[in-house]
Amino acid sequence: MQGDVAVETERVLENLKAVVEAAGSSLARTVKTTVYLADLGDFAKMNEVYARYFGERPPARATVQVARLPRDARVEID
Repeated sequence: MQGDVAVETERVLENLKAVVEAAGSSLARTVKTTVYLADLGDFAKMNEVYARYFGERPPARATVQVARLPRDARVEID
């Protein structure tokens, strides 16, 4: 999944949204996330997209830079 980190972040969050909704929940009930970035310089772009999904009361979050992500992705969120 290569490309702009904003595009990748949106795809990751859409995937997470689908998973939690399939389980009968929603992103609004998220308590904590961990964001893994290949480059912390991408934080602002990732955060802009992240804010659209979690609104005014976002969950607790840890964000870390990692050496490499699977498939050379730029962002991963759990």
